[in-house]
Amino acid sequence: MSTPSEPRQPHDGPALEPIRVLRPRRTDALAELMREYREEIGSAPGGNEPRGYESVALPRPTAGSEDLTQEIPPVSRESGYGRAGPGPGLRRAAVAVAVVAAAVLGFGGAALLLPGENTDDKAVAPAPRPTASASAAAPTPTPTPPAADPDGPGTLREGATGPEVTELQERLLRIPDVYRDGSTSGRYDPTLTAAVARFQLWYGIRGDETGVYGNDTRLALESRTAPVVD
Repeated sequence: MSTPSEPRQPHDGPALEPIRVLRPRRTDALAELMREYREEIGSAPGGNEPRGYESVALPRPTAGSEDLTQEIPPVSRESGYGRAGPGPGLRRAAVAVAVVAAAVLGFGGAALLLPGENTDDKAVAPAPRPTASASAAAPTPTPTPPAADPDGPGTLREGATGPEVTELQERLLRIPDVYRDGSTSGRYDPTLTAAVARFQLWYGIRGDETGVYGNDTRLALESRTAPVVD
């Protein structure tokens, strides 16, 4: 009589779940296939051929047919058949095509380098000289007229020399305190420029540049001085 097992303490952790289940391997399908094959072989008349097929006897060759039969020579490795790469025949054809292509390209380059087509060897023809009719038909350039002086014609400025400068100096000497103790050398020097500017400022002359003896300054000075008597 078996004794009852002692009660176990309850498990406090999470419940255990199976991770792999083992089951017996099924061999029924393989066994059934082998059984059917054996039955098919065994039911054949000869016992070696499967069901649905029969052995057929080949006819014997006629007399003298062996003389007409030619034996095929064995295939050697050097012939190139049965290999993945090209045989010697294909290699020869490729070499011939490459030679023909190189010859064609060589003839084309030679045609481009002929002496008649080379631009470096050509002589440069001199430019034709203009004929008399062409030179006569060419328009002659019109000389540009000098720019007009903004202070009017006959304007005198610093650097000028001559009798007109001497006349200007003599007229300024007649104006009190404008050109005191000035020279009559006939040179338009900085002292004369300062005297002309002083005259323009004292008498309100604005038409000419400062220190330049223009038309407006000339009229004002001549109206205030008598003509110079030699």
